[in-house]
Amino acid sequence: MKRIWNNFFFDFSARTYIMGILNITPDSFSDGGLYLDQEHAVKQAVRMLKDGADIIDIGGESTRPGAKRISAREEIKRVVPVIKAVSGKVNVPISIDTYKASVAEAALKAGASIINDISGLRFDSDMANVAAQHKVPVIIMHIQGTPGNMQKNPSYRALIPEITDYFHQGIAIARKAGIPDDMIILDPGIGFGKTVEHNLEILKCLGDFSGFEKPLLLGHSRKSFIGKILDDLPVSERLEGTSAAAAIGIMNGADIIRVHDVKEMVRVAAIADRIKRS
Repeated sequence: MKRIWNNFFFDFSARTYIMGILNITPDSFSDGGLYLDQEHAVKQAVRMLKDGADIIDIGGESTRPGAKRISAREEIKRVVPVIKAVSGKVNVPISIDTYKASVAEAALKAGASIINDISGLRFDSDMANVAAQHKVPVIIMHIQGTPGNMQKNPSYRALIPEITDYFHQGIAIARKAGIPDDMIILDPGIGFGKTVEHNLEILKCLGDFSGFEKPLLLGHSRKSFIGKILDDLPVSERLEGTSAAAAIGIMNGADIIRVHDVKEMVRVAAIADRIKRS
């Protein structure tokens, strides 16, 4: 599976690609408050590039469980200056992590070239049109509920079939707006309306989504299910758990892993890829 997105070439049959996380927020669960200053944000982006990141994912609103919503104006104020600065320093695609079409529009004009939508094109009816008009890839993520309520009591009759149906519907929304099939990436949404057992089932069953013939993104880095399995370890001590989940995810079909610890996950992916593709 090969893709050319805005002159960036991806060969998913050759290796796993690394998306580095850069949150311009005061309240993200892991790195909230660390990169609100533009200078620090740019330095972190450059550091992730040197460590091997293939994509830099920039977000301005926390979507952790129970997070408070912010206005599009505030989100744009946070991300656009950073995207402009980072785009002049790195030679990899920048994705904008947002579910608001106006934020995506501003970010794309500032230098972003991928839309990462946690709502799978559902929260803002204009999002698919923005992606189509700008001819950029879109990540369709599965979520049950909203960030404010998604972890209150997530339940499914059949988890994998329900995510599969959600993907079919999201792809239909994208196609209707004019987004080509080769511009769609799928993300099963680890931690977004899922229990620990749901997250483990997704990791074990990633291969069930291979029939879509679209790149599959795994966003598991440092998340709470890892901490819960490891006797409630805090975020700062979840590197080994993140590494284990990354390796298993890659073996089971992940094409892109979205991570905080880029250098370490590049190494994990290199080993997992060598085993998987040998």
